[in-house]
Amino acid sequence: MVLSEVLIKPILTEKANLQQDKLRKYAFKVNRKANKLEIKKAIEQFYGVTVTDINTAVNPGKNKARQTKAGLVQGLKPSYKKAFVTVAEGETIDLYANI
Repeated sequence: MVLSEVLIKPILTEKANLQQDKLRKYAFKVNRKANKLEIKKAIEQFYGVTVTDINTAVNPGKNKARQTKAGLVQGLKPSYKKAFVTVAEGETIDLYANI
């Protein structure tokens, strides 16, 4: 897999920001087919940091339904994979540099 296809986007939530400050863990949405070694290479190449640990989780898709004038509309939210990346002591990733 090409390294530019591994990372989709960083996850910027309150919980993720607290983990960045306290635990040096950064959360990213990644390609479902990417493994930990590919994720580690992509993070180290794009952000120039040393990765010490990676945890991954796959969030399953969920059924959603809502009532409208036309009746019940049903759909499926897509599933996605998250990677929690721990960087080495003293290193940080500036996720807000491109904004």
